[in-house]
Amino acid sequence: MKKIGILFGQERSFPMAFVERVNSKNIDGITAEPVRIDKVMQGEPSGYDVIIDRISQDIPFYRAFLKNAALCGTAVINNPFWWSADEKFFNNCLATKINVPVPKTVILPSRDLPPDTSDQSFSNLAYPLDWENIFKYVGFPAYMKPFAGGGWKNVYKLTDMDDFFEKHSETQQLVMLLQEEIIFEEYYRCYCIGGKHVRIMSYEPRNPHHLRYVADFKPSEEKLAEMTEIVLRINKYLGYDFNTVELALRDGVPYAIDFCNPAPDADIKSVGQENFDWVVETSANYAIEKAQSLIEGGDNLTWGEYVKRGSNGQKLY
Repeated sequence: MKKIGILFGQERSFPMAFVERVNSKNIDGITAEPVRIDKVMQGEPSGYDVIIDRISQDIPFYRAFLKNAALCGTAVINNPFWWSADEKFFNNCLATKINVPVPKTVILPSRDLPPDTSDQSFSNLAYPLDWENIFKYVGFPAYMKPFAGGGWKNVYKLTDMDDFFEKHSETQQLVMLLQEEIIFEEYYRCYCIGGKHVRIMSYEPRNPHHLRYVADFKPSEEKLAEMTEIVLRINKYLGYDFNTVELALRDGVPYAIDFCNPAPDADIKSVGQENFDWVVETSANYAIEKAQSLIEGGDNLTWGEYVKRGSNGQKLY
């Protein structure tokens, strides 16, 4: 019997619907359930052939559990080793190498010293930074947000240099990105599952959270194909099985705004019934596919082109 598990936190609508959908297909030798952990022994299997991870970004214990599970042959969605290494600034850096338009972005050291460090720990960092050229490069208005993600927490819109310094003083030990504002005509949030299934959803990030999927942007067939190709290209290089990419269209050009979302919102109350049905069905089918193609005791993780080409000594881009 192949067992598919889903690891989750406070959310309920997607995990429960996913389990129900997999089991409703009545596929011989396949069953799904919420992951249950009562002990984690080094080098011992987890009891699951496939695990969809929705919460380990917030709980280090779960991340360690998933790495051990992967070592023992579990297909973890998403790859916990790559997810541990990835962050939003690297995503933008990679995008510049694979011809995906992104906002001009810089990374900033934390305003306050991290624990167990002193001024001497930053001997290689110029003080002050070259603020003049940083601000000239990014421009204003601009956005500032944590480089490691965190949804919409600690995100600031900045109007000028004085506003930046005032807001940056509030960020404490967070490492922040300073990013050009893309004033867009249309905006889309795009699910990508299995590196091949894409759903492009109209999205309005300026609306209240519960109304962000209430938008009437209508891409042409040509623009839809262009955005789909960008979403697939990004996930091909990053190696995510389950991710969302946010695209903002400025003068018709799709800019990738945020594409490190390996546990994206899938709650029925926010994404709406049609999008919810799609992500439940598509993720259920993909998890079943992974279970059926599992190599017992093998590496069943997805590795992106960036890692694969680098490990093989190939040209990366």
